[in-house]
Amino acid sequence: MSEQGALLGAAEIRELAASLDVVPAKRWGQNFVVDGNTVRRIVRVADVAGQRVLEIGPGLGSLTLGLTEAGCDVVAIEIDPRLAAALAATVERKQPGATLRVIADDAMRVTELPFEPEALVANLPYNVSVPVLIHMFEHFPTLQRCLVMVQAEVGHRIAAAPGSKVYGAPSVKAAWWGSWSVEAEVSRQVFWPVPNVDSVLVGFRPGEIRGDETLRRAMFDVVDAAFGQRRKMLRGALAGLFGSSEAASSAITAAGVDPTARGEALTVDEFIAIARQLR
Repeated sequence: MSEQGALLGAAEIRELAASLDVVPAKRWGQNFVVDGNTVRRIVRVADVAGQRVLEIGPGLGSLTLGLTEAGCDVVAIEIDPRLAAALAATVERKQPGATLRVIADDAMRVTELPFEPEALVANLPYNVSVPVLIHMFEHFPTLQRCLVMVQAEVGHRIAAAPGSKVYGAPSVKAAWWGSWSVEAEVSRQVFWPVPNVDSVLVGFRPGEIRGDETLRRAMFDVVDAAFGQRRKMLRGALAGLFGSSEAASSAITAAGVDPTARGEALTVDEFIAIARQLR
């Protein structure tokens, strides 16, 4: 392991931000990790040493340096042009020879990378974490591992099982690609500025290929309809998709699902079965 100086310390992070005239922006969900032990813990839990890693929102480079220290080939997407411009120089100064490429753009607009990523590791902006995850999995099917730090409420929702109070559309959509679990909690005190919410590390491992892109989009339509009116029975919530509640009831029954059930009771496979009827 490299010496502690290979990472950014709390004072150094503040100095770097000041030199760039950067004040953490709420609109971009900027809360920078300032604790080196936490950075190394994230990289250790991610278990991505030596892999091709995609990082989103690297900020001042705390987690980026943890990944390059572990021998990862990193491509980082940063929306803040000042941070994007400074990141490569910071990494070169702290870890000469580390492999890093920086894309200065909104992650939601990126559809191509310099390599096929094996893993996604990131401290995701809390306000866009679920859309960003879905976008990345839509466009980069080579991802075999994901570990992201998100708001605790969002992380538990992503990893929720059917029947849970927090099970919803993000839970089902994420499950299309594989299994998700909350792997660790993260203290508020390791961030600057300190957020007013708790954080967790939520991880992903791939599952079976469930179908093609057309089926996925049909399933997402079913999920959106089911949870858009979650108090309604499925036959009512999906009436708009199938043309009428009668047609919806017939299709849901043909899929082997109870048309009087509600979306929060269904597994991802049951949503897929209904989507096959829609298609």
